Amino acid sequence: MKLNVAFPANGTQKMFEIIDEKKLHVLYEKRIGSEFEGDGLGDEFKGYKLQITGGCDKQGFPMAEGVVTRERVRRLLSKGDTGYRAKRKGVRRRKSVRGCIVTQDISVLSMIITERGDEELPGLTDIEIPKSLGPKRASKIRKMFGLGKDDDVRDYVIGKTLPPKKEGGQPRRKIPKIQRLVTPEMIAARKAELEFRKERRRASAKAKEEYTALLKQRGLL
Repeated sequence: MKLNVAFPANGTQKMFEIIDEKKLHVLYEKRIGSEFEGDGLGDEFKGYKLQITGGCDKQGFPMAEGVVTRERVRRLLSKGDTGYRAKRKGVRRRKSVRGCIVTQDISVLSMIITERGDEELPGLTDIEIPKSLGPKRASKIRKMFGLGKDDDVRDYVIGKTLPPKKEGGQPRRKIPKIQRLVTPEMIAARKAELEFRKERRRASAKAKEEYTALLKQRGLL
């Protein structure tokens, strides 16, 4: 069985292959979302705590959370369910998925490290891969860097550097568009929109008064 172990704190993941059935007995009969001690998987996982997040069987069918069975079943899947990608809104399909209980039929099991051990896992916990793109919403950027209301959020956007399009050109920067960013231009635009609506209501009321006066002048009211 192959174990796809991820360490979200460092943004890394690594594949381990375990052939010894005695070590794999630690995983059998556990479900998606279960936490367990990693001591039984080997000395390198001593002191680690891991959580099962998913997997697939030898035929490639994914494990579905909430399907409490060891076998493969056919379920009526809709948008957002494991194993089905809806192409049209409201369409459901009956497809085969594997139950959430780990058995010998599972070939790849995904898990994350929830508690770090004493020793480093080479290529997993000893390196750190920085995030290529950070949060986009202005409030989340302020929360991430501890900014105040007077700080400019645009100076703290996390981007990534791309190679130049042509040889000898300048490297490019890819920066996400900040969502819900309040700028003086946006405030001025909102004030202009509000003033436009008020002016339109005043013009409508004035036109109504003029029309009513015209009807009274002609004796129609």
